[in-house]
Amino acid sequence: MISQPKSLQWWQKLGVWLATVLFTFGGFVSAAQATGVYDVPYATGDQPIWIVDQAEAISRANEGRLNRELSELAETTGKGLHLIAIRRLDYGQTMEEFTDKVFAKWFPTPEAGANEVVVAMDVLTNNVAIALGDNVQDLIPPETAESITGETIGYPLRSSSYNQAFLDAEARIGTILNGEADPGPPDIAEINIESTFTKAEDTKTTSSTIWVVVLLLLATIIPMATYWWYVR
Repeated sequence: MISQPKSLQWWQKLGVWLATVLFTFGGFVSAAQATGVYDVPYATGDQPIWIVDQAEAISRANEGRLNRELSELAETTGKGLHLIAIRRLDYGQTMEEFTDKVFAKWFPTPEAGANEVVVAMDVLTNNVAIALGDNVQDLIPPETAESITGETIGYPLRSSSYNQAFLDAEARIGTILNGEADPGPPDIAEINIESTFTKAEDTKTTSSTIWVVVLLLLATIIPMATYWWYVR
């Protein structure tokens, strides 16, 4: 039996090990970006949450504006609107299921959630869902809810105008919760992308990229250093 040179055997082992490390860490980084209901922070009646932007999709200026306006809306009308953006869902979960679970997590009884609205969007698939409390369902019937998710939010979401999607959702739903007539979806031609400040890709931090680079460097440097030590 002819054996291979020791160096060739070692490099083969290194190649297998490196591929395993990259596959493992790549899967870890990808999985870390998925969002389930357990990743959403808890909210209470005393400490409501108006914006959850785990996708880092909106600008700080718009996040501050929306937090202020949604808080004022709740004080004025007694009805709460909550907006959520995530990068992508956990495997096997639908947007509707995720939104309903967040609604149930925040408002565990029908009384607690009677006047609440939760809108969630997935910026990877552009899926949107809305969950309504009992007292809000008459104000937002199914056809209106479908128009909100598919048009008011769906139009800007499909062009990655995430700020616009949040602002348009707040404007239309807020008008309805104030007891005014439904203004309907915005005219597509009137959507002003410049007013959204920045898109998600401009506002996302580089933390994920840094982690990937660090892991790749470690996966390369460690086996190389081990090899040179072994050779010497």
